[in-house]
Amino acid sequence: MPASLSSTKTAAALRTSARVSAELLLVLVAASAALWLLGRMWSVVWPLIVGLFLTTLTWPLARFLRRHGWPAALAASVVTVLFLAVAAGIAALIAVPVASQSGELADGVVQGIQRVREWAAGPPLNIGDDQITGAFDTAVARLQDSIGSMLTAVVTGVSTVVNGVVTAVLALFLMFFFLKDGPRFLPWLARQLPGRLATDVPVVAARSWETLGAFVRSQAFVGLLDAVLIGIGLWFLDVPLVLPLAVLTFVSAFVPIVGALFAGLVAVLIALVSNGLTDALIVLVIIVVVQQLEGNVFQPMIQSRGLGLHAAVVLLAVTLGGSLAGIVGSLLAVPAAALIGVVWNYLREQLGEPAREPETDEPHPPAAVPS
Repeated sequence: MPASLSSTKTAAALRTSARVSAELLLVLVAASAALWLLGRMWSVVWPLIVGLFLTTLTWPLARFLRRHGWPAALAASVVTVLFLAVAAGIAALIAVPVASQSGELADGVVQGIQRVREWAAGPPLNIGDDQITGAFDTAVARLQDSIGSMLTAVVTGVSTVVNGVVTAVLALFLMFFFLKDGPRFLPWLARQLPGRLATDVPVVAARSWETLGAFVRSQAFVGLLDAVLIGIGLWFLDVPLVLPLAVLTFVSAFVPIVGALFAGLVAVLIALVSNGLTDALIVLVIIVVVQQLEGNVFQPMIQSRGLGLHAAVVLLAVTLGGSLAGIVGSLLAVPAAALIGVVWNYLREQLGEPAREPETDEPHPPAAVPS
């Protein structure tokens, strides 16, 4: 009898495991199909995502204007124009000082190259001018041999720039329409969905919107923190163009990995040509320390509080997103993890057993029959 009972339990456990494995396999197949479809539609999905990010930044001002009696179209138009003006102002704040000191920077680069050449000519390297000239001629020859691949790279880069401009324009138009018609979306969505979905999907969408706004605000705060800390270090070392470099650091914080590398490279280059090698190395150390604090301390802590995610989850999400989809994956990993958390929490709320009422001697009212 015990052997029969044990075999029965084993068979039941195997059937349950097989059923769960089959269900998990179906979920994985569906997720793979969804990701494949997302990749095929990426030229439309990416501007949509960027437009949503921009809308979370500009929606508080649009909501303020709408609450004070402004028509929806007028409020959206004013906010969009103000956003473009601010973006142009930031670009001018970075470009104008750099352009005004471009002559000094160019002279500094020439002097730096000359110093490197003099250092290479002395001990312990003792590289003569003939060797330097020969190395230069070799580099030119290799450059000429690889001109075809360079042209391909240039064409690819131009195509990337064009795609970026198209994405930016589409994102701005989408931002305008989101600002103008966004509050109508959830009621419209509720009318389109049948049954229980008409309640569940709008609730999840509203929570997802709040989570996305928390992500953008936390990312902006992290970028501001980076800009202030690095700006203080540059000001202390008397590096020129402190304000443009700080603004560039803040803007680049919204582009993971590449943004930080680009802003840091520009700061180190300007410190090198203006203050010398020692200050450039100090600037490099400051940037590395601040970036490490941001990536491993500030960003996980701030985003974990704003998004309801543990700091370790934020780190793992960024690592996984970067390994799967590069820079875009790193950018979208944290909000994607937060949105998955929103859906999971809502499902857990709906599937959880309701709390039992304390038993009393009074008779319970009859349960209402759902219509």
